[in-house]
Amino acid sequence: MTHSLAITGGTLVLADRVERGNLLIDGDTIAAIGAFDIPADAEIIDATGLHVAPGIVDFGVFNVDKRACIAGGITRIALMPDIMPPLDDPGLVQRAALAAKPDLWVHPLAAATKGLLGAELAEYGLMRKAGAKGVATGRGWIADSGVMLRALAYADALGLVLVSHAEDAGLTRHAVATAGETATRLGLAAATAAAEAMAIARDIALVCETGARLHFRQATTKAGFDLIRAAKAEGLRVTCGISPAHLMLSDIAVNEYRSYAHLSPPLRSEADRQAACAALKDGTIDVLCSAHDPRGPEAKRLPFADAAPGMAGAETLLTLGLGFVREGYIDLPRLFTLLARAPSALLGVPSGVLEAGAPADIVLFKPDTPWQIRGEAFASAKNTPFEGLPVQGRATATLKGGRVLTRST
Repeated sequence: MTHSLAITGGTLVLADRVERGNLLIDGDTIAAIGAFDIPADAEIIDATGLHVAPGIVDFGVFNVDKRACIAGGITRIALMPDIMPPLDDPGLVQRAALAAKPDLWVHPLAAATKGLLGAELAEYGLMRKAGAKGVATGRGWIADSGVMLRALAYADALGLVLVSHAEDAGLTRHAVATAGETATRLGLAAATAAAEAMAIARDIALVCETGARLHFRQATTKAGFDLIRAAKAEGLRVTCGISPAHLMLSDIAVNEYRSYAHLSPPLRSEADRQAACAALKDGTIDVLCSAHDPRGPEAKRLPFADAAPGMAGAETLLTLGLGFVREGYIDLPRLFTLLARAPSALLGVPSGVLEAGAPADIVLFKPDTPWQIRGEAFASAKNTPFEGLPVQGRATATLKGGRVLTRST
């Protein structure tokens, strides 16, 4: 006998609208939404004053950080292959896929090349059977165009998306910042932002040859967005993501050598940040991701050039995303397309929507609850470039497969 759970009185975030209604869960599946008769034996969650939305699918994280994900309303992650050892073997992929069940579903992205060295293709077919939901180049770019061409063709033959890091390594090697006034004043090794557009242009040219599906994990420059926008207009299967950091912060955030703002790709100019906001608004950006790459104090509290790039982003993804709704860049259904529906489609999993028959992966949140981001309160590593930022909106409950994992007031 399956367990029934009714979420009542909440505001449902559906694919194309927001409306008041109830939601019924039967076992691990959504059974009904809107108006229906609540079974007499159903457990009831009163969601009055709350929004009810699909659980977030965080695309392209670098760590299986279960507590942080649950706290942030994340129910599934697409795991990048850059763990130790890299995900270039079926056994490693299978182990990663099982790492956090049943509380968090991990969808591994297989390493595009053995050891992520950019030379020899890994065995995508066997890794797909072991649970890989895509193929990724990792934190680096495949410099050899012949290898990248074969990677795209192989992944496409298996129905897998290829996830690329969009920076030409020949230009960015040893750089820790984007070339410009800030990097010059601080004396930081820097690379031109054109490195992104060059990588994107090369990869799009290879998509023209193969017809493959390609996702840029993060696009961050005006030139990059222009290329992606044009590729979409031509009907190519090209998509891109971005993190809230690159939408909200420019390279001036690294002033005073703030290593918590040392990210990959690095923060860009204010003009590129404005272009990113425009790309969010016009639909060029497909996925909003946390870029969760937590680092401990031993890796971040170092001179800027020596600190590891990355940030803890899982616990702030939802609240920062809600800020873009309040500022009028997107509406609430569009936010959850970026956070859940689109990443689910990239992975080929049936989540990311509130509809009958879908997995009961759900987040309840208060959209206007005020709080202040403090890294010391995070469940994961404490390194956030948003330290001290006042924000609004917070997850109050996360459900995975109909099970309530966490609840707060």
